Amino acid sequence: MNAQPQHRSNSEALTATLDLQNKKVIDVGCGEGHLVRLMTRHGAKAFGVECSAKMLEKAHEEKPVGDEVYYDGRAEELPFDDTSIDVAVFFNSLHHVPAESMEKALSEAARVLKSEGVLYICEPVAEGPHFELMQPVHDETMVRAQAYATLDKAPNYGLTAQDEFTYIHPAMHINFEAFKERMLRINPQHENAVTTHEADLLSSFKRLGTETDKGFSFDQPMRVNLFTKV
Repeated sequence: MNAQPQHRSNSEALTATLDLQNKKVIDVGCGEGHLVRLMTRHGAKAFGVECSAKMLEKAHEEKPVGDEVYYDGRAEELPFDDTSIDVAVFFNSLHHVPAESMEKALSEAARVLKSEGVLYICEPVAEGPHFELMQPVHDETMVRAQAYATLDKAPNYGLTAQDEFTYIHPAMHINFEAFKERMLRINPQHENAVTTHEADLLSSFKRLGTETDKGFSFDQPMRVNLFTKV
């Protein structure tokens, strides 16, 4: 990791790194579609792929900013033709793919990318205040390590590593209730654990968060890996 990663938002890191103008871009595991809309605003023809019906419903409920499109799909079987995409983005999503299917997700990204297409993989590092806040009920140490290790297989699919860098994203939550609601919306399977540990979570929220005029900020180190398809 860099000695002193700079603070920047995930959106800033992505738009500063990728050339999006007039590019066909997919966000694999797009959730509610925030990055899809962001990339559309930056001139991309953007597509979101999401396997959660609840998240996909919320993406469709948002007011379109352009001609973005959302698909019900999975990283292991992308609904796009071979060599049809300029940029594939995995933002905070590769570690959500089942461990046994992570390599398949890489191969699918390579399949749909054009020659010289770019694969952008951004993953949270298992450290920092935001990770510490969530760890008691949602410890992703192992799956994040598995996702990072899977990147070693990228050359097997014609993907050449171009760059790796880290930065610190300020994860924002308006208040503790908003934090709980978002965590359970993304990970509803943790409802019992959240209820059991709610007092400890609240204590950690107050201890680890920095209060701002927009709510509470929690530093989260992020790692970006860039690949180009041969």
